[in-house]
Amino acid sequence: MNIKIADLEFEPLISGEAIQARTKEIAAQLNEEYADKAPIFVGVLNGCFMFMADLVKRINVPCEVAFTKLSSYHGGVTTTRRISDDFDLLVDIANRHVILVEDIVDTGHTLDYLVAKLSHRKPASITVCALLLKPDAIEYSIKELKHIAFRIPNEFVVGYGLDYMELGRNLDGIYKRVV
Repeated sequence: MNIKIADLEFEPLISGEAIQARTKEIAAQLNEEYADKAPIFVGVLNGCFMFMADLVKRINVPCEVAFTKLSSYHGGVTTTRRISDDFDLLVDIANRHVILVEDIVDTGHTLDYLVAKLSHRKPASITVCALLLKPDAIEYSIKELKHIAFRIPNEFVVGYGLDYMELGRNLDGIYKRVV
């Protein structure tokens, strides 16, 4: 069923059930990979909050949670390529295993910026776990991007934490823009 958010129409792309099933699989992989490493999950706000919450609920190894806030869409339907670094990571990550949790990777510009920024803080490792990847939009090779829940077409999406004009984050599934 199509929905309207602000002035745009969206149609279902990924169901809430599919997201939960894939999140469970990724959590199992992370539990195995980080069994003796006590990672710190660093969420990139605001979009990651639902994915990160559901992911961390399934992590059974000792871990910490922290957040940073970056943005590049600024209310529109495409990236502006202007990164706003709104909230810096406040925890020391030196010699820690960092798992960055992202909602979506499209061009990779923001993620490339963040990985470089955090690398200067000398973590033991950085791994990126993303809910969505738009392979046709990617412009940066990000070797840390190791866990991807879903690869999607290069279309504007909302739901499950992602927004359009700050609306739609509360949707259980992912919806793509009807053009």
